[in-house]
Amino acid sequence: MSAEKLKIGYVPEHFSTPLYFAEKHFGLDAELIPFPSGTGHMITSLRAGEIDVGVGLTEGWVAGLGKEGLEGDGGYRIVGTYVETPLCWAISTGANREINGIADLKDSKIGVSRIGSGSYVMGFVLADQQGWLSSSSSPPFEVIPLQSFDKLRAAVNDSTADFFMWEHFTSKKYYDNGEIKKVGEIYTPWSSWKIVAKTGIGEGDQRLEEMFEKIDRGVRYFGDKKEESVRYISGKLDYSAADAREWLKTVEFAKSTKGVDVSVIEKTREVLRKAGVIGEGGMKAEEMIGSQKGAQVP
Repeated sequence: MSAEKLKIGYVPEHFSTPLYFAEKHFGLDAELIPFPSGTGHMITSLRAGEIDVGVGLTEGWVAGLGKEGLEGDGGYRIVGTYVETPLCWAISTGANREINGIADLKDSKIGVSRIGSGSYVMGFVLADQQGWLSSSSSPPFEVIPLQSFDKLRAAVNDSTADFFMWEHFTSKKYYDNGEIKKVGEIYTPWSSWKIVAKTGIGEGDQRLEEMFEKIDRGVRYFGDKKEESVRYISGKLDYSAADAREWLKTVEFAKSTKGVDVSVIEKTREVLRKAGVIGEGGMKAEEMIGSQKGAQVP
């Protein structure tokens, strides 16, 4: 077995704080590689062999494996649970746009980071909740891929896109400074963050076992050291101390990160299928999982 360090992709937002603590305080022996554009970019890098592990959004991972006509083995499997609570996606438009609520978004232009990313997937979950998918065979939005959060903010102000969806607390600073305007929000109907490993790294790989143990310790430290968490989030990341403290009240990380509850993946898959993001012919939930909670997966 190779002794090379794991390359772990992550999104450099407040949710990454336990990873930082795992590395700083508990010797997580891995190369942490930031992916500001999110889960969709990590999928591309996993399939290219550029990273070994990704910590990203549940819906992005499931959408990536649930597509019909998937090439090869899909490139990764879901092996761990990072965050147990849902994610609040804020729905934003330009500060001076004549868009004032969700009802104004049908048949408009949605900005997304990448096709298949969480920001893409949740647009279709929103459309499904609003009944926009069943009323017409045409898509509910024109999709505009824009890669990064700063480009999404610029796009809704210059009308390249009409709206985009991003995590609430990451967006809040830009509501407060008047750059963008909030027109609604939507919660994921599933626990929000999962850990994946590229295929070829299976259960029993000592590097994965050590990674889960170190991240678990980082999670416990995060829970015990609230003010250190606030200092890190407000000092190194793009949040105010007040917003960091408010976020801490809303989030629950997994106490044991190894393994995945198949029912969570099945629910995610079913919602994405209903929303038209994936079809009937993609991987089943059990096939997406490389390590199942409460059971050994061969």
